[in-house]
Parts: sequence; structure tokens; C-alpha cells
Amino acid sequence: MQQDRTSPAGPRTVAYLGPRGTFTEQAVLSQPDLADADLVPYPSMAEVLFAVHEGAAEVGVVPIENAIEGTVNATIDTLAFDVDLAIQRELVEPVSLHLLARPGTALAAVRRVCSIPVATAQCRDWLRTNLPGVTAVAANSTAEAAGICADSEAGDLAAIANLRAAEVYGLEVLAREIESHEENRTRFVVVARDGVPRPTGHDKTSIVVFQQADRPGSLLSILQEFAARSINLTLLLSRPTKTSLGEYCFLLELDGHVADEVVADCLRSLKATQADVRFLGSYPAAGTAAPDRRDEVSDARRRADEWVRALRDQVR
Repeated sequence: MQQDRTSPAGPRTVAYLGPRGTFTEQAVLSQPDLADADLVPYPSMAEVLFAVHEGAAEVGVVPIENAIEGTVNATIDTLAFDVDLAIQRELVEPVSLHLLARPGTALAAVRRVCSIPVATAQCRDWLRTNLPGVTAVAANSTAEAAGICADSEAGDLAAIANLRAAEVYGLEVLAREIESHEENRTRFVVVARDGVPRPTGHDKTSIVVFQQADRPGSLLSILQEFAARSINLTLLLSRPTKTSLGEYCFLLELDGHVADEVVADCLRSLKATQADVRFLGSYPAAGTAAPDRRDEVSDARRRADEWVRALRDQVR
């Protein structure tokens, strides 16, 4: 099994969804090995992934799922249809939104708020209570909104963005954590051209399954492969294949690693019975409980090894 290309020394070049000040950059900076690399922003998820695919960057970081908005289809479709990349790890970043403005701007003076529509919508309760009647100004990203606010000489404009954007664009924080959903999180994936990280005991595997034929029970036949082996699915998503109306494939994420025999056997069976299976990667699962889960698995394996060793010692 090949090594994770993002460790231990870390990549030399990291492409990420820009501009500077995005949540993606914030996620990159949370990882010491990625933060030490040459960070190159790109204007779209597809361009980040193609930069890695074509060798312009060693790894790329893009969002793939949000707790409120769901999966990021631009990322999923590019991984499934357009590039040949391997997911190396996942990162989960809290989405905390703040009201930012040029230094000296008073909250009472704000009449316009700039951000992406999704972020503005996620702050509607706070805006309705504290800035009733405020006008929403659309931007392509929260970071771009912060840049627009920083460049504007109007004293009534504020932006909704993260604290990294405030730092990058020299803005003051007028109000903190104004989002309506405190538990909002975005999941990012780190991708490289090849390589599969070693199993850790708490891993995920991502695949895309193309059906042999669109017939009754075709999805059930796919799901039964996992149920028969007691493999837990953490994500099931249908996406159009872009070949014909009504033709769909399925993105699946499952607990386990391709190095686990039960997972390998499941993938082997799917590859043999379906039209095609694209392997997107086996990688360490993220989450605050992940280290404890890995320790539990390691302890369980150690105890199991000791038990088997004791049994084999009795063989005459």
C-alpha cells in the first residue's frame, strides 16, 4: 500500500479554494504540515482539483460537505468524472460567521451587508434582530465580501465572513458568531494525484459506483453488498452521469479502509458486478472523537494479538 503523500514532511505546494481569507484557507492553516507549504489560491473547486491533476500543485484542499447546505456537487462531480485523484484525509472546520467592517464603523451606521447568499441566510435571525431592514449585497465568497468591504469608502457597508478574512483585509469585528446554527461545520478533503494513507483503525473509504443497468432493484443490489458484510455507509448520494437523462451513479462513503479484507472483498464484488467502480480514496476519518476511536481500535487489536499468541503457544 502506498504512503500518504501529505505526510510526514508535508507537501511543497497546496492549492486551495481562494481568495485569501476563505474558510478553505482557514482549514488549511489549521494543519501544520499544510500551512508550511506554498499556498496557492484558485477561484473554483474545479480549478483546485485540476491544478493537482495536472501537477501544478502537489495537493489540493476543497470543501465537500456542509452540515446545513449538504454536499458540494462541484467538488463531487469533478472528482467523479473529470480528474484522477486520491483523497488523503478529511478536515472538519466549524463555520463561525462574524460581522466585519472598516475600522471606526459603528454598528448603528450599517445599512448594507455583503456576503455570499448562503452565509447571509445563515445569519438572518441575527440580522433581523440587530439590523432590521438591512440590504443584502451578494458576493462570490465570504472572503471576496471582506475585500469589497475593505475597498469601499462607504461608511454603511459591512461584511459577513470569518476571522481569517478580518485579519487578511484589516477589518474590525462588529459582532461575533452571528450565525443561526451554532453546530454548522464544513468538511474538506485533501487530495493528491496518488497514494493511499496507511489504515489507522478509524478510516473512511469513498467510491463512485456506476450501475450495470437502470432496472428495479439495481440500487438495492449495491447496498446489499455492504449490508451483507455489516459495513456502515456514512454517505449515499446519487449524481447524474452526464451521459443521458435519467442515468445516475452513486457516491458512497463507508467506514473502513481498502486494506481491511472485508472492505476489499466488498469493492471486489462491486467491481465484478457493476458497470464500473471509481476508487476515490481510503483515508483517516476526522472528528473530535477520532483519536480516541483509533486508540480503542489499537488497544483492541493489541489484546486480540495477545489472545491469539497465547492460544498458539499452546500448540504442541
